[in-house]
Amino acid sequence: MTVHFTRPLAGLIGAAVLGAALLTPTAAHAAPPVYVALGDSYASGVGTRTYIADSGSCQRSTKSYPYLDAGRVGAALTFVACSGARVADVTANQLGPLNSGVKWVTLQVGGNDAGFSSVITECAKPSWLGDCTSAVNTAQATINNTIPGRLNTLYATVRSRATTAKVIIVGYPRLFNGTDCNAGTFFSPDEMTRLNATADLLNSKLATAAGAVGFTFVNPTSAFVGHAVCGSPEWINGLSNPVSESYHPNTTGQTGFANLVDDHLT
Repeated sequence: MTVHFTRPLAGLIGAAVLGAALLTPTAAHAAPPVYVALGDSYASGVGTRTYIADSGSCQRSTKSYPYLDAGRVGAALTFVACSGARVADVTANQLGPLNSGVKWVTLQVGGNDAGFSSVITECAKPSWLGDCTSAVNTAQATINNTIPGRLNTLYATVRSRATTAKVIIVGYPRLFNGTDCNAGTFFSPDEMTRLNATADLLNSKLATAAGAVGFTFVNPTSAFVGHAVCGSPEWINGLSNPVSESYHPNTTGQTGFANLVDDHLT
């Protein structure tokens, strides 16, 4: 039997269908993936000369690679990297945002534990005034004997909190191409070679510790060849004013880091 609706009844049914459609909630927009950036001045963006006002002495920059990469992948960035941070500072002050909902973590730390800033300062002096050899020896001993244990503990803690995140450990570039073009510094060829070797040594420890827990290690060494201090173009500042900008990646260098890290944000 065929049922014929009268026009008023058909209108009521149509209105009911329309009303139901209007009352049905639309699909919510998916929240952006969460990216947490941890680390020291290389991660915060020191060297770019442009800093987020409320970041204070941490000197976080919108020109830094975490900020650039978060924009590229549409991530919600929790940016806690801080100038001067050592492994212990990351552990004490930066791990709060980590949880099972975080998709990506970048972590760049270890240079301050090795005392790179004080080593560079010592080696920049004339040979009769500074003792670069002892400073480098001390840094290398620390890298070999002390830093691996600190990294192992930190990385294990990161994994225990960010249980499903892809964690990317970022290394350090060589600072020199073999030329010192800065007035006021006195790096010899041998000193520059040893300082570069010290960066390589630290990277090797970072890579080993990262591999032990299944983290990705990003080594910037090759990308920065030809672009170190006095390079063309220069991606790392030489002696600068203020001095805190010295021997850190400039805006082009941070873009170089962003390009390297971006390849792993999948």
